Amino acid sequence: MSGHRLRILVLCPHYEPDSAPTGEVISAICGQWTARGHQVEVVTSLPWYRDHAVAEGWSGRLVRTQRESWGRIRRWHPFPADKGRLAARAAAFAGFTVLAGADAVVAARRCDAVLAMSPPLTLGAAGWAAALRGRVPLVFNVQDVFPDAAVETGVLRSPRVVAAARRLERWMYRRADAVTVLSEGMAVNVRAKLGDSDSPDKVVVISNAVDPARITPSDRHNPYRADLGPGGDSDKTVVMYAGNLGHSQPLELVVAAAEQFALWGRTDVQFVVNGDGVNRSPVAAAADRLDNLHLVGWQPPERLGEVLAAADLQLVLLRAGLGESSVPSKVYSVLAAGRPVLASVDRGSEVERLLAASGAGRTVDPDDAAAFCAAVAEMVDDPAGLAAMGRRGRAFAENAVGPQQVAEQYLELFGRLMR
Repeated sequence: MSGHRLRILVLCPHYEPDSAPTGEVISAICGQWTARGHQVEVVTSLPWYRDHAVAEGWSGRLVRTQRESWGRIRRWHPFPADKGRLAARAAAFAGFTVLAGADAVVAARRCDAVLAMSPPLTLGAAGWAAALRGRVPLVFNVQDVFPDAAVETGVLRSPRVVAAARRLERWMYRRADAVTVLSEGMAVNVRAKLGDSDSPDKVVVISNAVDPARITPSDRHNPYRADLGPGGDSDKTVVMYAGNLGHSQPLELVVAAAEQFALWGRTDVQFVVNGDGVNRSPVAAAADRLDNLHLVGWQPPERLGEVLAAADLQLVLLRAGLGESSVPSKVYSVLAAGRPVLASVDRGSEVERLLAASGAGRTVDPDDAAAFCAAVAEMVDDPAGLAAMGRRGRAFAENAVGPQQVAEQYLELFGRLMR
């Protein structure tokens, strides 16, 4: 479809300059489309991800319109609520969906295809209404399979709420012309829910990607590491988790490892947790009592490469049972940064497959503190092995599917659906 100029309508919960990982993903894809001459209309939220409040300089209006040579961006108020208040968050998603959906229905009359991102699931319903109004195909992009992850982590416990969410999930899959997921494991999950009602070809695997030119290997002794103080001293080995501090991440593993290394008297190894989220408090409490554990707040996206480079070993953490519903996008960034990975994830998951294919790290069973601590000890005691893993990860990232290829895969999918 590269020779045919498309008009694409995108509904997404975040878009640059919002700092959410999904916002960075869709912004990169749209950037590739517009560079090819396609017109894009984005319906999204005002930036709010970092502090769960509308960012400074963006408040004061219900909607803001940003016109570009390639189209426009319409940003609606997201009615942000604390992550721990599920009812308030559900109401916020509903309010944002109604406003964004009404906007998208009007915009769809001048578009050739609609792409809607999930979560939230409700944004898929808004995308379906827009596609129906415009009589154009709908591609439903699933970044995390909801409500599976919320159920597995115990965030959703009400049987009625779970049942309602599952009904909406299946309804959405059936209404979409195509469903895109990040891995084969997620594809198996979605196809099972579709059953025999649709062709298995309806579910298409299009992974997220990182631009290896944007994140590159660099010196571990950088300003970010200097900010760590004694924990970032040149003779220390830094083991880092950088990302969301949420329900899906078993951060107690990092605490357990720091405690174990403290018992061993291993002051040469320092643990750094970089990020923010609903599970920040337990990590903060542990950092207050452990000299080898450091909690660092959220860093701006432009500092990501520096943050990743500052570590000798990067951690990827995902609770048991989430391997077929979620793929942490940060793993691609870590590989591009040339840093080795220790992952605590489901066996057979996309993360384990990536590490096996790249040779850039190791995987241990999820939620197994003893295995995790043992793996950290073995890896940090082999600095030459860590360096080799990092080099292999960078080489893999340089040859992997990049933003250009991901954008083209979507254009080809739109083309098939429009025939």
